[in-house]
Amino acid sequence: MIFLGLTTIAVAQQPAQYSLYNLNKFAFNPAYAGLDNSLSLTGVYRSQWVGLEGNPVTQHLNAHMPLYIAGGAAGLALENETLGSWKQTSFSASYAYQMPVGKTGLLSLGGSAGWVQRQLNGSKVRTPGTEVDDLGNPISHNDPSLSINTEAGAGSTAHAGVFFQGEKLEAGVSAMNLLGNKLDISSLKFQQERTYFLYLGYKLDLSKSLTATPSVLLKSDGYQTQIDFSVLARYNENIFVGASFRGYHANSIDAVALMGGFKLSEKISIGYAYDLGLSNLRSVNSGSHEVLLNYNLGKPIGKGRPPVIIYNPRSL
Repeated sequence: MIFLGLTTIAVAQQPAQYSLYNLNKFAFNPAYAGLDNSLSLTGVYRSQWVGLEGNPVTQHLNAHMPLYIAGGAAGLALENETLGSWKQTSFSASYAYQMPVGKTGLLSLGGSAGWVQRQLNGSKVRTPGTEVDDLGNPISHNDPSLSINTEAGAGSTAHAGVFFQGEKLEAGVSAMNLLGNKLDISSLKFQQERTYFLYLGYKLDLSKSLTATPSVLLKSDGYQTQIDFSVLARYNENIFVGASFRGYHANSIDAVALMGGFKLSEKISIGYAYDLGLSNLRSVNSGSHEVLLNYNLGKPIGKGRPPVIIYNPRSL
């Protein structure tokens, strides 16, 4: 009876998984805001482990742009993900301060604050004690901490990061859910786990029209760590193909991703990735699909920084 009266801590997958991470760095690092050099709008749809009931499905939308007058950049991000009986929706606003490093480098320091809502659909939960009707719908979970209805809780969230962009090298470190606070969901408390990201990428010029960019993305919450190793080849900055391997030892090997894309127009690009599962889940799903669409205005907005005033007195 004492244990039944205690609040239960709920833990679920955090954060969302993306294979085309190297085309959407703002999704995991607020310091990347403005580094596409113009207004950039990105939308992503991902369906993971297709064919597996309750598989993760994610929609992500963001927009960011330089603020030349303020010496920085700003951005907005909206994300929605369903995973089994869980659903999470988040929104955040970002600002990044940028400063030149050397002749061609740029160092960006960014932070974001926002709101997150977590929902638990009790009608999709099944436990050893769940009672169901003739149609298989739950009547009771026989657990005071679990309802058969949809319960929701919301709270604040914050992220921070550092990103360096050079002529060939890119590197960034970021932390998501810095507050580490708990969301009250009826009698449950959902713990937002801090997650850390490390990104490295380097552009190689293979010829006048062909480049290759190997990259690495490390994600960790301090308990579990995952690494993506990727390479993208671009032809005339128009068509790209690539591959990615997710995992670094026997217990973390997850998938191989094949990706490709091209420019639909001067301002619009599309990318697609297919994940071929390598873990034990491969026998119960047909892979993962991810589609990314990006719009880049391709020109500066505003007049930029005010010019330096030069006083030139003359003798009359």
